[in-house]
Amino acid sequence: MDEEKKLYPFKFCTLQDEYPWGSETFSLADLGYRDSLVREGWLAGNSIAEVMDTYLDRVVGDEVYNYYGRQFPICVKHLRVHGRMPLRVHPDDETAAQRYDFLGKEKIWYVLRAGRDARLMVGFRQDTDAAAFYAGCLDGSVEALLNVVAPHAGQCLHIPAGTPHAAAGDVEILEIAESSPMDFCLCGWGEEVHPDEFDTSLTLVDALDFIDYRRFGAQARTDAKEARNDVGEVLADLPQMRVQRLQLRAALAISHADGAPFVLYSCLQGAAAVQIPLAGGQALDFALRAGETMLVPAECAEYRLFPTERDTLLLETSVHGTEKDPYINPDAEPVLPEDL
Repeated sequence: MDEEKKLYPFKFCTLQDEYPWGSETFSLADLGYRDSLVREGWLAGNSIAEVMDTYLDRVVGDEVYNYYGRQFPICVKHLRVHGRMPLRVHPDDETAAQRYDFLGKEKIWYVLRAGRDARLMVGFRQDTDAAAFYAGCLDGSVEALLNVVAPHAGQCLHIPAGTPHAAAGDVEILEIAESSPMDFCLCGWGEEVHPDEFDTSLTLVDALDFIDYRRFGAQARTDAKEARNDVGEVLADLPQMRVQRLQLRAALAISHADGAPFVLYSCLQGAAAVQIPLAGGQALDFALRAGETMLVPAECAEYRLFPTERDTLLLETSVHGTEKDPYINPDAEPVLPEDL
């Protein structure tokens, strides 16, 4: 890789895993066991981990690099559900770092499509306790304790750390989460869980002490109508990520200060392009189509974002690391849980 060349917006080769309940397709992953490859341009064939190792803050920005180090902080994947996925839960950053030396997995689910039988199980319908939950997971009756949501296209849910969750029926979801393998399997509903879906060391018993057993409250759901700005609708504004929905009707001129963070664009419908200015008044366009996610590196401080089809809808994800994370060494090699 040439360290002198300027970085450009890039997309990644997808990675798809099939399970009895459906499939998950990674659009961008820096997880060790799943590592996305750049699809196009002079970086094509390099993994996101290799790009991060070489270009560091030029990819993610000064503040994000100081906080997260060489770990790219966001994972994007497309869930296609046609059965009932195993119930799962993720820890917060502090718990994950202290026990496993990983990030936690704060998570956003954006519903792309929902069939008539679709349902999301997120948190508890009433306050409960570890004993009742444990028994329900063992005998498969735990759904009676869970808060069930009838999803619809365009709905966005923030799934906080400690919240048991699963999807069932016919539903498609775009998941935007911290880059972490920290999903614990809680219940397979009496069915055999695919051996590649979860780390077998992340068990129900290990998760019992960080699960939030309180009733799932409305504060965990996002309401875009209450969070509009001049550009779009803010769906989630968390310490780990900021996600907003853009109805792209005209070109936007984007300009970031030096050291500002990267931006991810996930195209939900329509098509768009990111235009990077070149010397001599020229410009280079990078196409983004429905179903694709594009990383605009921090080094691309100025660009134009414009629709190339009508009714173009994007999700924009950004991260702001404000101080160095004491649990993360930027120079440390990644370690999987089974190696600890």
